[in-house]
Amino acid sequence: MCETPALVAGRTLGLECLRPTLGAPTKVLSIIEAAGWPIWLIIVTSIIALAIIGERLWSLRTSQVAPRDMLPSTIREYQHRGVSQDLLNRLQSGPLIGRVFAAALVNEKSPRDAMKDAVEDAGRAVALELERFLNTLGTIATISTLLGLFGTIVGMIEIFGSQNPTSGQGNPAQLAHGISVALYNTLFGIAVAIPAVIFYRHFRHRVEVLTIEMETQAIKLIEMVKGERRA
Repeated sequence: MCETPALVAGRTLGLECLRPTLGAPTKVLSIIEAAGWPIWLIIVTSIIALAIIGERLWSLRTSQVAPRDMLPSTIREYQHRGVSQDLLNRLQSGPLIGRVFAAALVNEKSPRDAMKDAVEDAGRAVALELERFLNTLGTIATISTLLGLFGTIVGMIEIFGSQNPTSGQGNPAQLAHGISVALYNTLFGIAVAIPAVIFYRHFRHRVEVLTIEMETQAIKLIEMVKGERRA
């Protein structure tokens, strides 16, 4: 256990206690240095992937897209007050499914087919919102392994460049660095690609589930407005 810094044999114990704490960042920097400049491309893609994953985990929550109580509360207010501008404003500014409901209520006096077309148009716009950044995440999942391969090739070039064609002797330091570049870039490229693929497929499935849920609720609302379903 580290105690209060004290001067013993010309050394400060407090500084010795700090060295394990500073060891982890130093080790990470040494790994990055050993991986060479190609690793920075993978690091940038990993930061973008983490940002997208975090944003989509937050944005694709049920409470943000299609809360369960949204349809009953909308039907109750419509039955008591009809379509009001206040209701439409709250639907437009609330969860994403509210935009679909608003499109249906704006066309309440139109034929059922016209009302359904308006809902489908609004649904397509909402679906695009749900799929935001997913193509970027899918691209990162694909190119991360390619960037790892690129780093591997750079490392192999350094390995071959370390050999002296006249003497046949190689530079051990340059050889070791080339091997590090090749292996670290392959490792980090795969390490970024695997979670990116997993979350990409998860979010795609999540979007499909939410889209079906919104379509189901929108159909129920249309049937209620047209008197084809009881509350």
